[in-house]
Amino acid sequence: MANFLDEVGEQYPDYFARPVPAFGDDSAQLLVVGLAPGMHGANATGRPFTGDHAGVLLYETLYRNGFSTGPDSVSSDDDLKLINCRITNAVKCLPPQNKPVASEINNCRPFLKQELQGLAAGSVIVALGSIAHKTVVAALGLRQKDFKFSHAAEYDLSNQLTLLDSYHCSRYNTQTRRLTEPMFNHVFERARILIDG
Repeated sequence: MANFLDEVGEQYPDYFARPVPAFGDDSAQLLVVGLAPGMHGANATGRPFTGDHAGVLLYETLYRNGFSTGPDSVSSDDDLKLINCRITNAVKCLPPQNKPVASEINNCRPFLKQELQGLAAGSVIVALGSIAHKTVVAALGLRQKDFKFSHAAEYDLSNQLTLLDSYHCSRYNTQTRRLTEPMFNHVFERARILIDG
């Protein structure tokens, strides 16, 4: 992985091309978990879901539901702030061919586990896609068969956390209408209701 990132960094010297840190409030009650940095998105900018198509819908939806100060994430040094929200990825580095393999997911799981352990009771996790969902379940030490991924699924977890699922806001999912804006917004509306009590 390190060699691949070095090669990307040489090819694109202005790109971040390192493990992408989480973005947002350290004590947030909403943790959004994506898959991995995109080549010309987070890998370039150093901020999750920034600089690629998937981030457009995500940040618009966060803003609509009161989780950010604006609808656009342009760069890691813009003035956008998340409100009671944090965004991370199951895999911290750009994977080759933008498709993480099991070893990459497993190697990054301790970082996600640490982020999940920092969540206060009553917090909500939104998993974007089945790989993020499965990684959250594994990081919490839960059995996969008890937590099946499906869009808008909701699970009460044993440690007073709630897991909400959504199809990933990728260009493929939105262009094929597998995921529509109202479907995506519904998940974050539900997160807002759960957090506000």
